[in-house]
Amino acid sequence: MTLFSAALRAASLVSALAGAVTLIASGTALAAETQYPLTLQNCGRPVTFQKAPTKTVSIGQSSTEILYMLGLADRVVGTALWVGPVLKGYEDVNAKIDRLADNEPSFESVLAKKPDIVTVQFQWQVGPEGVVAKPEQFEELGIPVYTSPADCVGKENSAASDGVRHQVFTMELVYQEIREMAQIYNIQDKGEEVVAALKAREEAARAKVAAAKDKLSAVFWFSSAADADPYVAGKNGAPGYIMSALGIENIIKTEDEWPTVGWETIAKAAPTMIVAGSMERRRYPLDSLEAKLDFLKTDPVASLMPAVKSNYVFDMDAQAMNPTIRTIEGIELLADAIEKAGLAK
Repeated sequence: MTLFSAALRAASLVSALAGAVTLIASGTALAAETQYPLTLQNCGRPVTFQKAPTKTVSIGQSSTEILYMLGLADRVVGTALWVGPVLKGYEDVNAKIDRLADNEPSFESVLAKKPDIVTVQFQWQVGPEGVVAKPEQFEELGIPVYTSPADCVGKENSAASDGVRHQVFTMELVYQEIREMAQIYNIQDKGEEVVAALKAREEAARAKVAAAKDKLSAVFWFSSAADADPYVAGKNGAPGYIMSALGIENIIKTEDEWPTVGWETIAKAAPTMIVAGSMERRRYPLDSLEAKLDFLKTDPVASLMPAVKSNYVFDMDAQAMNPTIRTIEGIELLADAIEKAGLAK
């Protein structure tokens, strides 16, 4: 080999390595194929998949929508637990898939679909005290259960409440779910594509209201039971992340996911804005947005709040208030509302 050819070969090798580094840095490198059996640690449990699933039952709207965004609708045979309309663009896809229940499905209805995986958004549905079943009940039948990390990492769940979140929620938990689901189904590159798109949307929303950073405060109101204090967002959940991303102070400081707090206490904190959950669910009297708005106008305490008087009451899809892919949508919606109201100054 001549010195020239050796130098040329070395230069080619350096160029190839540089190209590989560039691809990896830009996130466009092809991911390795999934090697089965695949075992993941999920919510403190090892979960093993013998092959890429072909028949999925998804319990939880966010889990279902992640599957749709990953292009896996053709592998979904049943869904359950819906808070509102499906993500825009997936209406036709969703209409073709059997909805087992608007809320929790029965254990038997899930088994009837003969799934080879059950994906779960909340442990209160399928978990240690699950109202549908415990994961072990499915796994005894050879059906692995994958639960959203956003509902168990840094969070203590119980049947008596929405849980206590000891660790601040970030979108990285949702991105972990997207990437792990992509790995389970052996479509890693699609998973990275979805994550990159969500991150770009968040950055654009942050930039839109950057001038208002640390000047505003808010309370997120999910719903209210009859004649009871409202369920509002604690500091560590998805609404906390939305507020943090936009530089807004959350007036509720507890680690509880959705504590009940009296309107007198909320009024005393005088938040700049109230973000009211909009949903199709009708479990509590003040689930509907219309009922919430009527309450704010007529309640002797709430109606006197500056946020109500100034009409700084913004609605948000309740799914965005949960730790889901819709949390990005929540950041976008609130940024737009703040800008339109003239508060982004």
